[in-house]
Formats: sequence, C-alpha cells, structure tokens
Amino acid sequence: MARAKARVNLRNPWHLLATGFGSGMFPWMPGTAGSLAAIPLWCLLILLPWQLYSLVVMLSLCLGVYACHQTARDMGVHDHGCIVWDEFVGMWITLMALPVNDWRWVLAGFALFRVLDIWKPWPIRWFDRQVHGGIGIMIDDIIAGIIGAGMIYGISHYWPLT
Repeated sequence: MARAKARVNLRNPWHLLATGFGSGMFPWMPGTAGSLAAIPLWCLLILLPWQLYSLVVMLSLCLGVYACHQTARDMGVHDHGCIVWDEFVGMWITLMALPVNDWRWVLAGFALFRVLDIWKPWPIRWFDRQVHGGIGIMIDDIIAGIIGAGMIYGISHYWPLT
C-alpha cells in the first residue's frame, strides 16, 4: 500500500482533488482527516444559496467520480485510503441537513457521517462491494451522506440543540 501511495503526485490536479487537497495523505485515519478537511470548505459553501450549494455538491460528485477513478488507476489500487474526495462530498451532503450552523450540529453531522462511513450498514456496504471504478469509490459515501442527512433531519425534530 505504501508503494501505491508513493504513486500519488499532488501536482496532478486529479490526484490533488482525489486526495482532498492532500488531506488524504495524512498517515493515520485519512478518511477522518478528509472529513475534517471538508468542514472549512463547507463553511464557504453555506454562504451560497441552497440551490447553488446543491449544484456545487453535484458538480463535486461528478468531478470526484473522474478524479477518484483516475487516481485509483494511477495508483493501481481501488479506493486506496488516501483517496478522500468521497468523504468531502459525503460530509457536505450530511451537513446540508443541519437545522442551524452551530458547532454542536456540525460535530453531530461529522460523527454520524464517520460512523456510517466506517461501519457501512446496509445499503452502504452493498454498494461499496458491488460498484467499482470512480462511481464505486464515491457511491458509498454519497449514500452515507444521504443517510446521515436524514438522521440529522430526524434528530433535529425530536432533539433540538438550538
């Protein structure tokens, strides 16, 4: 795996994007590092109208499919841990459902997304195992983001932190 990671060239724009601007190169828990690195960019995204926010997320998903596919191909490993753009997009989807932009809700969204991404309950695990290529790298985190957003939405109606 270290040999595959050595094939990442952060001067290559697809590698740079797929590794979450290098956050996936963190030596421990790169998925968690990528999820954390997604939060400052999310702070900029929330300044946009929700329609534009949604458009940016969809564009990021499309670019991510290509970038993750290219990077995985160049590394010779499908869904290497340093490929974390999928965590960025999944986090942004989860955080779309926050009732207010409060650090407690961000922390709850982060924790929910990470648990779902690591544990991979059904249907996340099924997609992770059955779909390959760039979309395969992205899809499990997209679904984790959607489930996380649904959970945040539900929790906010029964346990408001505001």
